[in-house]
Amino acid sequence: MYLLSAGKRPSLKWLTAVGFCLALAGCGDALDLAAIQRAHPPSSAWLLDRHGEVMQEVRVDFRVRRGAWQPLAAISPVLPEAVIRFEDKRFQEHGGVDLAALGHAAWQNLIGEKRRGASTLTMQLAGFLEPELASGAHKTVWGKFRQMLAAWRLERTLDKAQILEAYLNLAPFRGEARGVAAASAMLFGKGASALSRDEALLLAALLPAPQAGTEAVAARACRGTQLAAADCARLTHMAQAAFAGQFAHTRMIDDAPHLAARLALKPGDRVRTTLDAGVQRRVQAALASQLATLEAEDVEDGAVLVLDNVSGDVLAYVGSRRGARQHFVDGVRAPRQAGSTLKPFLYALALEQGVLTAASQLDDSAVAITTPSGQYVPQNYDRRFRGRVSVRTALAGSLNVPAVRTLLLLGLDPFHDRLRTLGLPLAQEADFYGYALALGASEVDLWSLTNAYRTLANGGLAGGAQVLPQPASAGARVIDPAAAFVVSDILADRAARSVTFGLENPLATPFWSAVKTGTSKDMRDNWCVGYSRRVTVGVWVGNFDGRPMRGVSGVTGAAPVWLDVMQMLPPAGAGSPAPPSGLARQQGEWLAAGTSLARSAELPPASRIVYPGDGAILALDPDIPPAMQRVYLEATGAHDATFFIDGQRLGNPLHSVPWKPVSGSHVLELRRDQDGRLLDSVRFQIRGKLGTGLPAAPAAGG
Repeated sequence: MYLLSAGKRPSLKWLTAVGFCLALAGCGDALDLAAIQRAHPPSSAWLLDRHGEVMQEVRVDFRVRRGAWQPLAAISPVLPEAVIRFEDKRFQEHGGVDLAALGHAAWQNLIGEKRRGASTLTMQLAGFLEPELASGAHKTVWGKFRQMLAAWRLERTLDKAQILEAYLNLAPFRGEARGVAAASAMLFGKGASALSRDEALLLAALLPAPQAGTEAVAARACRGTQLAAADCARLTHMAQAAFAGQFAHTRMIDDAPHLAARLALKPGDRVRTTLDAGVQRRVQAALASQLATLEAEDVEDGAVLVLDNVSGDVLAYVGSRRGARQHFVDGVRAPRQAGSTLKPFLYALALEQGVLTAASQLDDSAVAITTPSGQYVPQNYDRRFRGRVSVRTALAGSLNVPAVRTLLLLGLDPFHDRLRTLGLPLAQEADFYGYALALGASEVDLWSLTNAYRTLANGGLAGGAQVLPQPASAGARVIDPAAAFVVSDILADRAARSVTFGLENPLATPFWSAVKTGTSKDMRDNWCVGYSRRVTVGVWVGNFDGRPMRGVSGVTGAAPVWLDVMQMLPPAGAGSPAPPSGLARQQGEWLAAGTSLARSAELPPASRIVYPGDGAILALDPDIPPAMQRVYLEATGAHDATFFIDGQRLGNPLHSVPWKPVSGSHVLELRRDQDGRLLDSVRFQIRGKLGTGLPAAPAAGG
């Protein structure tokens, strides 16, 4: 309790002034209970799921630890009783200032006996509300007077129950704990409603000296209730355990930390999100389970995003595996290389522009593309070529070379523009990525990539994903509905997918779904993104520090998580989506009305020189005998064509044509046999001389 100043004896004049001011009817205004509560929010903020369940508690105020405000009815009744008994026996009788206790304390001070406190609960509450009244100023005559005046104003505004409720929620108990909610959790690991009699006695005994030692606190609790020796011993043991942290429960709910970190939370906020707590926790478990199986392959991290197709609501946002070494990294928003996940948007653009149909034949054979930085020679994932394949097979089987050929037909800039329109955060212009953009050379993040796939799920209508509830927008048309439908149909085609992945893989669900995997360069990133008629799910697996994985593809890394999550959320309706108007089924393939299957497949393979590339510089090796040195000229799509070098006929490029190199500049032409028409030509150089020992010049694609 607060004590009167030792150096100043209360005079009759001072007591008269106190009585006079207490009699005044207009000595100021006091806050009501709601205002007090607003001014002292919890030190944490809470994220709620779509149903109001707490998913995340975040400490945002580190000055003190204050829990959620506890109504008096929610506090174990033994605590208010103990506090009144220890701190203010006449609490229910006085009007904020206990004049009898004040007079008695003054008399004891006058005769030189031990000083006695006279601060009521209301006066102490005034000190909590106005720290200057409790920072030592109350020990002076004027400070004591101001504290009494503030207490009287509180009694005018609040009833006794409200004063007691405010006191218990604001009182300092021990350490950084302010209020009964924080103290109960910190010392006894329970809520304020569950406090036992002994626990309440110890909390009440802490109030005069929150940092007092175990023995002192237990002794005060015993004196205040005149307990027997055995009971006092029990209290002492409980105090020792509580102050040592044996019962502490300060672990906060931690189911959506990465999403919470993206929101500007303030103390006391209770923010309702679109998340579903049950889905979030099951997705976390699915990711953790799969990553545990991949430890031997040096896979540590992963992330999952689940979107509702219609509303764009985020149902699950898992930024990393719980307990991961770099758990603070948000894998949903981290930029990573896209791999093959961009191919569906490439083919959708080609279908939309009429460059291809699903039945069109593409050439899956070696190709070299000359770029400003050298030759680009794409390879398929399994290093095999399959010759002529349909667009359906090329996309479902994720073949790389046909994708690059498709980008050659479309052009870099249109595809680059389409990706940006879909919301993918391409940091560079199209020329920076070159034709490797078809194979996902750009960096994207799981958030934007999953939402781009949601555009396909919605038939080409794009809309933003959201974590805070708001009305769903109609969406903007980004992809032609027929193109979106055909791409989705291909991505759902288990048979077409088997050319690369086989029939048994984790991409097949018991209901209609469309899915695409992707693996970035050096196996640093694993993706699996797909959708049902209800949700779109994106999964990334890899290492946040950029380490490559060992032998892990999208099918073996991310796909099992995707399958688990998809099966958690089966669609309400059965069957595949209905085709938009203007599409017709012809011999198992979807084509625009009026397009014949035969005409749609008449896309001849491009006749191109594969090697050397235009502008290539090749170097003779002085250490190899001249008779052994050859340059092997290659072309594709040239069954009825012939190579000419510097005007001299060499032969048919059906197989690699060996040519004995000669120093200097050369022109290599590919001409059609039927009429001699030029199909392709390149210029290249040979540097160095045979047997001269000259250092080799840098070679582009050699």
